[in-house]
Amino acid sequence: MTDKDDTKVLLHRIAEALERLAPNHTNQADFTTADAFVWNAEAAAPDPVAEVARVDLPLLKGIDRVRDILLDNTRRFARGLPANNALLWGARGMGKSSLVKATHAAVNGETPHSLILIEIHREDIESLPRLMSLLRGQARPAIIFCDDLSFDHDDTSYKSLKAVLEGGIEGRPRNVIFYATSNRRHLMPRDMVENERSTAINPSEAVEEKVSLSDRFGLWLGFHNCSQADFLGMVEAYAAHYGLKVETERLHAEAIEWAATRGARSGRVAWQFIQDIAGRLGQQLD
Repeated sequence: MTDKDDTKVLLHRIAEALERLAPNHTNQADFTTADAFVWNAEAAAPDPVAEVARVDLPLLKGIDRVRDILLDNTRRFARGLPANNALLWGARGMGKSSLVKATHAAVNGETPHSLILIEIHREDIESLPRLMSLLRGQARPAIIFCDDLSFDHDDTSYKSLKAVLEGGIEGRPRNVIFYATSNRRHLMPRDMVENERSTAINPSEAVEEKVSLSDRFGLWLGFHNCSQADFLGMVEAYAAHYGLKVETERLHAEAIEWAATRGARSGRVAWQFIQDIAGRLGQQLD
């Protein structure tokens, strides 16, 4: 064998080794196995979720207006009509993430398997472009959902999210929409915005760069601390739904005491109270 033949053999082996090491981009993710997925950034693939932990839409009390807006937006999107990205922001425990999951279930209940829900973790935001490329060729509409989205000092991944929401050169896929929840209206801590204003050469431009991310969301849905009447309405709805055998007067009195000991009234606090009283009554929450 000549040196030239040896070289060809060696190059062929190198090429084969590189093919084995290179990621396989020809395999497309299968989004037909479930209606909900969790994005696995490390594997660059969606993991199907057999059963979503969620609350039925009728049980979400005290948020009627934002519920109707998000439900209408999601229905239009599932039918292939224009719809907006949505940012659900505000008080903790008021049902922001529960509303997203309940809305997805409600729309799929009306038209089975019409809509995909894909949860992406905050720390995996920079892998969004890869997820978008996988979804671009899918037939079903998909909601990408990020719970508790926010950005801190020296965090530049928000720039990646801004580009993805606008879609870059290719444009955001028509079958993809982005829903996010956050305790912050502009997704940035207030002191971060103020620091940019005080230290930048052009303060207004620096602040605009930070807060313009939230402008990519066509819907801003605010969730605020609930009144005592709304809180008791949540408790009553849970109690009725699960058939708890407890007098209304006792239910109200103990619910008010429960909220007082926690210094807050919210849907989460109402559910925690229901779990407690159901346990004391010896009843299951099925």
